[in-house]
Amino acid sequence: MMRCTVTGGGCVASWIGDRRSPAVNPFSVRMSTGNGGWCGGLRSRAAELSGLEMAHLRGGIGGLFRASPRYGRLQATAAVDPEDIPLEKVQVKSSGHVMPYVGVACLGAILFGYHLGVVNGALEYLAKDLGIAENAVLQWTSAYCSGWVVSTSLAGATLGSFTGGSLADKFGRTRTFILDAAPLAVGAFLSATAQDIRTMIIGRLLAGIGIGISSALVPLYISEISPTEIRGTLGSVNQLFICIGILAALLAGLPLAGNPAWWRTMFGIAVVPSILLAVGMAFSPESPRWLFQQGKVIQAESAVKRLYGKEMVTEIMYDLRASGQSSSETEAGWFDLFSKRYWKVVSVGAALFLFQQLAGINAVVYYSTSVFRNAGITSDVAASALVGAANVFGTMVASSLMDKQGRKSLLMTSFSGMGASMLLLALSFTWKALAPYSGILAVVGTVLYVLSFALGAGPVPALLLPEIFASRIRAKAVALSLGMHWVSNFFIGLYFLSVVNKFGISNVYLGFASVCVLAVLYIAGNVVETKGRSLEEIERELSVAE
Repeated sequence: MMRCTVTGGGCVASWIGDRRSPAVNPFSVRMSTGNGGWCGGLRSRAAELSGLEMAHLRGGIGGLFRASPRYGRLQATAAVDPEDIPLEKVQVKSSGHVMPYVGVACLGAILFGYHLGVVNGALEYLAKDLGIAENAVLQWTSAYCSGWVVSTSLAGATLGSFTGGSLADKFGRTRTFILDAAPLAVGAFLSATAQDIRTMIIGRLLAGIGIGISSALVPLYISEISPTEIRGTLGSVNQLFICIGILAALLAGLPLAGNPAWWRTMFGIAVVPSILLAVGMAFSPESPRWLFQQGKVIQAESAVKRLYGKEMVTEIMYDLRASGQSSSETEAGWFDLFSKRYWKVVSVGAALFLFQQLAGINAVVYYSTSVFRNAGITSDVAASALVGAANVFGTMVASSLMDKQGRKSLLMTSFSGMGASMLLLALSFTWKALAPYSGILAVVGTVLYVLSFALGAGPVPALLLPEIFASRIRAKAVALSLGMHWVSNFFIGLYFLSVVNKFGISNVYLGFASVCVLAVLYIAGNVVETKGRSLEEIERELSVAE
């Protein structure tokens, strides 16, 4: 059998020959793309095909996206008679389409960002409307973690992130999305129609559970259906749509100044994408990897055909078999994550999210309004818009670099930039020589920090984790890591102002800078590069390493 993978411009295509034909022996090939690059080191794999398929190799090369034809030149690099291979040039035309399903999944990311951001603009108005402003206990809580409304959603998100992994393993990815739409929609509806604080808290708790499930499920599903060559780009789209959701919540709050009751509409808007998510997932293919792991081989082949085209079925099914992703192994339990076999890679996932939060992103966002006011920018909306725009721009840049520079490189660059920005922020508050420029430097440091975060620390962990976790533990391990994210997020929000009051903002920023340095050192020694490699190849390498 012979196999060639053709890449170019973010697409990948493959063809496979029949090793049973007496005129053809297994061999490896190299392909030079139209711009002269090489796909290095690709080796043949043994798989069985009908001999009739050899007659269709010239025109039967499958790509990934219907609208993007690719061309390549194939060169044999092993002992084989060239006359037996009538493939001097191969035209690659795609026959699969992944993007619509990635787009549907990203509705969950938009809802994630929207539910996180919607309460910021609406909190003051709903507090007056529901009587929270007159409650001293609720006022005290608000001073430390943006109120019961925010705290409840974070607690719900923690619960949802741990629950999402088990649901995804039991019911599959698409069915779990459909189930997730229920708390997202009901939570939004209860929040929009609440007449008292109890109903609002229940609504925010349900919405929090929904976004917690989404936070684990969206990157998991995207990573499992994305083609290897553009998995990084598509995976980072998750973070981009979270940012878009936050910006959408900001824009939704603009009419509040003229219409204080508008906050109900802001919450109610979230019902629409929740319903669209459920409807879209009802028509989306299940993850082939989950189906194969459940022993549903025929359904897995059907899903592969819908996602990548019929030409890719044999190759991908071979990869799944070669990686041992079958129902022969029992389903992993939560305690399996802490076993000697998996703990090292699971600890990497948890550590990345801990570094992400302990490096100070939420603290910078929380304090950004004060920083901008000291610099003369008194509009909270303008300050939030500047931070949000920097986040979106940085994430867009990261998306374009993810499959070129690699995950590990972007992570190290990102944390380095975050550390330097934190140092600049600390100096702007303490160095007397910079006092005349402290306001401007603080704004520059804040924007640079958010940009640096968006380049790697923001999008990469959620993308990298589903790549490095074995299929047997993938859903639960992602859920555990996201749980660490939400727990650390909650406690940072709870104690940040207390720590600032005790140690001073400049010392806190120096502490964050130290965490960034530790993150760079940890990533350099423990994180593997996954760029350009299939999930099955990554799993096999890490299994050998263990």
